[in-house]
Amino acid sequence: MLATLTSRRFSDKEWVFERKLDGERCLAFRHGARLRLLSRNEKPLNGSYPELVAALSHQKAGDFVVDGEIVAFQGDLTSFGLLQQRMQIADPDKARASGVAVFYYLFDLLYLDGHETTRLGLRERKTLLKQAIRFRDPLRFSLHRDTRGEAYYKEACQKGWEGLIAKRAESRYVSGRSADWLKFKCVNQQEFVIGGYTDPQGKRVGFGALLLGYYKGGQLKYAGKVGTGYDGETLRRLHQQLARLERGTSPFADKDVPQRNVHWVTPALVGEAAFAEWTRGDKLRHPRFLGLRRDKEPGEVVREKPNA
Repeated sequence: MLATLTSRRFSDKEWVFERKLDGERCLAFRHGARLRLLSRNEKPLNGSYPELVAALSHQKAGDFVVDGEIVAFQGDLTSFGLLQQRMQIADPDKARASGVAVFYYLFDLLYLDGHETTRLGLRERKTLLKQAIRFRDPLRFSLHRDTRGEAYYKEACQKGWEGLIAKRAESRYVSGRSADWLKFKCVNQQEFVIGGYTDPQGKRVGFGALLLGYYKGGQLKYAGKVGTGYDGETLRRLHQQLARLERGTSPFADKDVPQRNVHWVTPALVGEAAFAEWTRGDKLRHPRFLGLRRDKEPGEVVREKPNA
């Protein structure tokens, strides 16, 4: 179940408000002795997060399916950039030795001991979730507030959080994007498809900037370049991935795409970027790269626009 971006901020006793976490969405499936972690596009995550596999495997509850977000922290804030160091590792031993601690915030329950729970209301699902799972690190229960959505949103932005998720308290769990879950964002941030990169300048390694886009009407629209937000390791690792995807022609439908010192790539990678705003020419102003996303397919990436 996915949330819809909105520009509204409200309080309503029929809604609950949760912290929006900046991490990797994950569904966990337990059936007997088998435990699987899957991303939202069904990529296996067991190798990246072995401590989560262990924590969920040792639960007293029998079979279950839970939904949540895997995060890493820098101070009190979740850091998608830091989580990248774990997302790039598929070997359990190397993941444990990485030094990056991760936590799995659970916020929904889809199945429990032979009973599908998706038709139950959200509040009832969260109550069952809290009873079914023993919450000790690295497993954490995603807390919510029942009232004062505007005040909680203001508090979230003051703390530097990404925002809130407002959820209709009695809503069922459905596949796909729903207006029963709404995103209150404190910052402009979304996924973009990578369609090319520029050569590095001076002492910079790897590449200079990424050329980003999103799909509209089946065409890849150019959204601008992002040249900040990388460390040396990211520049080198990402350049290796991009080099394997190089092609001779632009994947963008637009004509106003930079041409000088540009390498085009097959649009197979999705990255996350924060930015100040959209310009009148529909380009990103002051974008900053946050990291690659492996939990979203390129064809899903569209420009996020708030509903009414």
